[in-house]
Amino acid sequence: MKITITGRKVTLHNHFKELVEKKLSKFNRIFGEDAVANVTVTMEKNRQTVEVTIRQGGMVYRAENTSLEMNDALDEVIAALGRQIRKNKTRLEKKVRSGVLDDFIAQEDVAAEEPEETEYQIVRSKHFPVKPLDAEEAILQMNMVGHQFYMYRNASTGEINVVYRRKDGTYGLLEPEVE
Repeated sequence: MKITITGRKVTLHNHFKELVEKKLSKFNRIFGEDAVANVTVTMEKNRQTVEVTIRQGGMVYRAENTSLEMNDALDEVIAALGRQIRKNKTRLEKKVRSGVLDDFIAQEDVAAEEPEETEYQIVRSKHFPVKPLDAEEAILQMNMVGHQFYMYRNASTGEINVVYRRKDGTYGLLEPEVE
């Protein structure tokens, strides 16, 4: 797994970088050499946020945590990634290296294990016209209907985009990209 570590508004010491590599190494047996892990550490006032995104073959695993200490935030992020892998074990078996997932699950602490979902259940389906808008208009529409996201057709590109409200109250934009 290729690991990229980025510090925003903070200088990362070699000790922390080594700790990140050590903790992410437990996922090496699940993901192949072509997996890419991006670790971003951001410092704002007294809070430190650690975000880890692992990409392999179209699959994306992401976890983020904010804490007073970056080591504590890193521990929580690694635990969250482990929970995601455990929770989606049956779906992942088709995509990751065979056999290693069972070994990984067996070695993880099962005390805090969440119940395993066997199937996603869609409880509602909506159909609606997708209007050409710009991002600001889409955010306005999203806020007017009180949703956390809003899908629209980008007026300048013609592509389907999604705007969404982030946990910190800011907004995000999802744009399709051809691989």
